[in-house]
Parts: sequence; structure tokens; C-alpha cells
Amino acid sequence: MANAELCFLSATELGPLIARRAVSPVEVVEAHLARIAELNPLLLAYLHVAAEHARAAAQAAEIEIAAGGYCGPLHGIPVAYKDIYHVQGLPTTAASRLMAGYVAQEDSTVAARARQAGAICLGKLNTFEFASGSMETFGDARNPWDTAMSPGGSSAGSSAALAAGLVTLATGSDTGGSIRIPSSFSGVVGLKPTYGRVSRYGILPLSWSMDHAGPMARTVSDVALFLQAMAGSDPRDRTAAPIAVPDYRAALIGNLSGVRLGVPRTYFFDEAEAEVATTVRAAIDVLVQLGATAAEIDLPRSRFAPAASWAAAFTEGFAIHRASFLARPRDYTPGFLHKIVCAGFLTAEERVTALRLREVVTAELVGALREVDAIVTPTSPHAAYRLGGTYPRADSSRFTRAASIAGLPALSVPCGFTRAGLPVGMQVIGRAWDEATVLRVGHAYEQATEWHLRRPPLTASPPSAEATFASAPAIGASAAVDARWVLDFARLTGLAFVTEADAGPIAAAVSPVKADLAAAREWLDVGVEPPTRPAPAAPGR
Repeated sequence: MANAELCFLSATELGPLIARRAVSPVEVVEAHLARIAELNPLLLAYLHVAAEHARAAAQAAEIEIAAGGYCGPLHGIPVAYKDIYHVQGLPTTAASRLMAGYVAQEDSTVAARARQAGAICLGKLNTFEFASGSMETFGDARNPWDTAMSPGGSSAGSSAALAAGLVTLATGSDTGGSIRIPSSFSGVVGLKPTYGRVSRYGILPLSWSMDHAGPMARTVSDVALFLQAMAGSDPRDRTAAPIAVPDYRAALIGNLSGVRLGVPRTYFFDEAEAEVATTVRAAIDVLVQLGATAAEIDLPRSRFAPAASWAAAFTEGFAIHRASFLARPRDYTPGFLHKIVCAGFLTAEERVTALRLREVVTAELVGALREVDAIVTPTSPHAAYRLGGTYPRADSSRFTRAASIAGLPALSVPCGFTRAGLPVGMQVIGRAWDEATVLRVGHAYEQATEWHLRRPPLTASPPSAEATFASAPAIGASAAVDARWVLDFARLTGLAFVTEADAGPIAAAVSPVKADLAAAREWLDVGVEPPTRPAPAAPGR
């Protein structure tokens, strides 16, 4: 089999070939390493290629399988990790100068489970610094469909590597949409599981309460396969819930008979670019043809999810990085520094408003999902944007943040292309712990269409000079704001490292969030509380 064909086979297809020894793990790994050597200088999908590590693991897998030791559908399958996941013996850079020289001493739980299942690590994938900000330290990963375009963020290396056939399975992390948006931009599949479904142990945090680890692949069946290995409780992560993990592949039955879908009347489609909205509505028509019913629903509070999510997540990120901001502020890229430090300029009341909004948005989604089995929307308002160019009017994460703050499972699956040849993603949001239904919807659509079979028209030509160091601004960022108050606020709160050069970008990023929180405060009922502690358990007899 030709190398390129091996590189584009799914794990679901490769597994049986490896099991019956029609294909060797060594052949599979060598094919991928050759393709990485050819295309990674163009795409910058990998930050570290663990070639010798992968070759040794492939040889071991070949011996084990020949001896009758085949251990399951991931045995011999190539995987790569977003470079915030620790993999024993490999560097973890988080695309940051602050992590220079760090080598992981143990696996993250996800990497340990994949290793136990027989998966072979090819290396570490490019990401925004600490899963936010920019890729300025090592350079931008590029979209295989058009290398002048962004593959999304912050799991950009994962989506680019998958789309270009540089790996079979990849991990991502999703705080506000960073699995789903790259999947949409690059034409691959990505799942943000329910919060607590997958352990976060050994993954560098951005937001304790909103970080989700999840699988990415080129097909829904591969995402289900990888999730099966990743999911489950973990004593080293108290948020990894002790809830039974179902057989996800058993849910992929190919039809949607009896499935009720909710389609939001406003916001998600009103604020999407016309091409995107039309493409996703056509995909919903296919879902109906497959047996689902579709009904319009109202989600008016979801428009405040971006501000609430931004404030909640980056307040936690600010707390995580505060000591390093004070000690080594200029070792961070400006994209990360300005974005996360912004949260330090919110008032206590604004932070509480964000938490109260989180409860309102969550209640709205959960209420809607009592009437329907899943909610279908565009993943992003637009397709991939140009690196180094003008950022789109609508924030890329505008449609993903509601599921993030609610902790609900959400899948992005390819559903078409723009006239410019860029992928469009459809988002499927489900009930807590019901990844099976979300995957069922995505898989049925995928089997009825051919979008996932398309390959990007890659050519190994150098990227354009202006396409460098893109970073997404905060929600609704605008430069036309008064920044003087930022310096006053910084002095009062001990953030002495904030200079006049920092004040403008910080004010531009945080001012629209403040405005959105103020607008939301006006309609918040006084009885809406922020998240509260559960009642203490009754004493045992």
C-alpha cells in the first residue's frame, strides 16, 4: 500500500489490517514519519517529532502482535498530543519560552491510557501558548486547505496534522472551543466531552473549571474509538467523574430514527456568515432525511456566553499564571500576556456577574435538552481566517462557548465547504454524559455524505511572508478605547509590570467584555445565584 494511503486510513480501517498482520505498525509509523518530514516544515503542525521513540514502539508492537499479543483497536495506531499534555520522556513546551528545557517525567492520564491500549506516540503538536494567546514562539501552524489560513486555535497543530495525514489520532483541549473550532477550520472531527468525562491530570491548565480534554480525528468512528480509551474516572483528578463509560462505537448505528434535534431560531444562525449558515442548514436537512425530527428552539441567553465564559476562564488563567506574570512577564508572548492579564482588570462584581450568567446559560441549554436530544448549530460563525490579516468581525468561539460553560458534550463534524474551498463545521450539543447521542448524530451524517473523504490540495511551497504570528483577540476587541484607566488599575492592584505599551491592548480586549457584562446585569433576576456548594452529605449511621 502506498505511503499516502496508509496515512489517510482511519484507525477504524487500520486496526483490522494491523490485527491480521496485513499491515505492520512499522510500515504505518514510517509512512507517517516520511510525510511529517515532507510537510511539517510547511505546516508547523509538530513542535517535536519523536521519531526514534515511535520507531521503537512500532517494532515492539509488531513483535507483540506476531506473538498473539494484539491488545485492541488502538494497538499500533499513531497518535500525537497537543503540547500541553505530558508524555513521559518528551518535552512539554506549551509553545512558551517559560517551559524551555522541560521534559515530562510521567505520562498524563490520557497518554498513559493510550500507551496501555497500544497506541504509538509520534510527537507533540503545535498550540497557542498555554492553550491561549498566540503561536509566536515557534511560528503558526497552517491550514492544509490553504496555508495562508489559520487552522484554528488553540489545538491548531492537532487539526492541521490530521487534515494533512500526519497522524491518525490526536488530542486537543477545549476551554471555549479549542477542539471544535480547529476541527471546523481544518475539516476534521473533534469532540469536547462532558466536563469530567476525561481526566485532566498531566495536562497544563488554563481554566480549572472549564478545561476539557478530548479526542480529534478524521472520522466520527475514530473519535468514538479514541474517547473509549481516554474516558473514565481517575483518582489523580478529582473532577474526573466516577460514571460508567458506555460503548461509544455501539451507538454508531447509521440512522437517526426517533432522534429529536433542536435548531436555534436566532443568534447561532443570525450571526453566522451567509455561506456558513446555508451550509449548516443543508446539513440539518440531511439529518432529517436520516430519520431525525428538527424543531426550532429559543436560546436567547446564549449570546452572553462569550463574555461569561471569557471572564470565568481567564480569571482562573490569571490566577494560575499570576506569579509568573510578576516574575517573568516578558517571557510570555504579548498575545498571551495581554489576553490573560485582562482578567485582572475585572471587578469583583463583574466576576460574580459572569458566574451568575454561567448559571443562566447552563439552565437554558439544559432546559432545551429536556425537549430535544441534541442541539445543532454552526461550529463557528465563519470559516478559517487569514493568518496575519484582519480578524473576522465575529469571534470564532461565539457559538462554542455556551456548551463550554455548561460543561456539555459538543462535537464538530465537517458539513461542507465555502466557495473559497475552506471547510465548514456543524456543531452537535448533547446532554451531560450523553456523548453517545452526539456521536450517533455526527456519524450518521458522516456516513450519508462524503465531506470527510476529501483531502486538502497540499503543495510543499513556502507560506506567504505576511502570514505570521496570528493571535485571536478577546471577545469583541477594539482599539478605539481609553487605556489610561488600565495603568491606574494596575498600580492599585500591584501589577507593576503593566506598561503604557500593554495598556492599549489590554483595554481594547477587556472593555467589550465589561460592556457585555454590564448589559447582561440589567436583565439578571436578583434571585440568580452564582454556582453554590452542594449540601453536606448526611452523616452515616
